[in-house]
Amino acid sequence: MGRRSDHTRDELRALFVEEGRRQLARTGLAAFSARDVAKRIGYSVGTLYNVFGSYDGLILAINAKTLERWAAHLRAGLARAAAGGDRIQALVRGYFSFVVAEPRTWIALFEHHMADGGPAPDGYQAMVAEVMGIVVAEIAAVLPGAPPLHVMSLSRSLVAVVHGHCIFSLYRTFDLLGETAPVEAALARVREALAAARG
Repeated sequence: MGRRSDHTRDELRALFVEEGRRQLARTGLAAFSARDVAKRIGYSVGTLYNVFGSYDGLILAINAKTLERWAAHLRAGLARAAAGGDRIQALVRGYFSFVVAEPRTWIALFEHHMADGGPAPDGYQAMVAEVMGIVVAEIAAVLPGAPPLHVMSLSRSLVAVVHGHCIFSLYRTFDLLGETAPVEAALARVREALAAARG
């Protein structure tokens, strides 16, 4: 029998998210089990669904924690780039180093889709926008005076470039293609795009 009154609802939420992230890091999304998460902390799966409302609710909460950690990781890397330092390099390397540190939880951000096919809740989308905003701010700083819509569009494309290099690296596709320095290759493509935009 699962425990029923050991923790408050907020404490339960934190416990489920923490254990869920641990399991997701081990198994990946395809083998993830809400029932196992509940079992590992001594509660029933019914309690878990009472807290999160659905499987989607649990995954979104876990992914939100990953987004929070990702944003903090990127900001920490940028903070280490001293004033006048190479912040674009820090951003690209920070993107890659987070993927290396948390590959399965990172990929779950992109593998999960809402069961009803609809969009994620506004609060979750705001967290995605926060991560994107870190990139946009750095691109805007490199392209002073560029129209905001252009900066946003270019930032999305550059994220896609770095993301693609991360995916090819993560799944070892670059091994087949002979690319031995994916971080440097991604950084070079970003620099080329920014140079073209400045020109």
